[in-house]
Amino acid sequence: MILVTGAGGGLGRLIAQRLAGRQDVVLGTRQPGPAERRIDFDDPASLADGFAGAGTLLLISAGYGEDDIVIARHEAAISAAEQAGVRHVVYTSLSAAGDHLAYALPHRWTERRLRESALDWTILRNGLYAELLALLAPPGPDGRITAPLGSGRLAAVAREDLADAAARVAVSAAEHAERVYELVGERALGGSDLAAALAVPYEPGSLAEARESIAASGAQPFQVPMLVGTYSAISAGFMDATGGDLATLLGRRPRPALEVYAQVLAGA
Repeated sequence: MILVTGAGGGLGRLIAQRLAGRQDVVLGTRQPGPAERRIDFDDPASLADGFAGAGTLLLISAGYGEDDIVIARHEAAISAAEQAGVRHVVYTSLSAAGDHLAYALPHRWTERRLRESALDWTILRNGLYAELLALLAPPGPDGRITAPLGSGRLAAVAREDLADAAARVAVSAAEHAERVYELVGERALGGSDLAAALAVPYEPGSLAEARESIAASGAQPFQVPMLVGTYSAISAGFMDATGGDLATLLGRRPRPALEVYAQVLAGA
């Protein structure tokens, strides 16, 4: 049986769609519906029943928290997997370039924890979503893109492509044991590329201005350095590594990130 955690999240929902109809797939979420299991990493006692019978665990990163919270969630999940007799864990991690991001540490901790366990494992190092670019660098009310990206670029990747890759690996996990896959975009995009696609000006602002705007938006305290650090890493040229293993896992060319960016904004 394949158990997918985080099935109520953005990536999890897409993976669930791709595995729909398979009799060997069970979806886990904090608020389960019919035929789903309750999987709440903040309630480790819920995991014994939730993980029962699973042979492969597709562990979607339980982010959106301070590092200690995320690490505790992942420890609970991996410990429960060991105790439940899970054979293989497929983990959605963060690209190697993401080491420069404020939220990289829990991912690397989890990778290390899996390597030190007796479990078989596969690590999917996901690049940042192309959809995220629509949040990070949308045109403002005056039509300008002012995101502080400088001359840096991001090898963003469509979330749907990452869902396709995760589903493919999960159903044949044994073939991917002890493999680490870098799943990033084939073309790195900068602010000028985004502006050209929308026929608007690109006039990058400062990190200080971005920090002030994010803080005023109602973001949670831990999210402010996360987002500012993302801008900083991109602008400094640390997030532009392309290539990787995505096309190989998909068996096709990935969707152009620029196309995804424009579509998300068009639907906003």
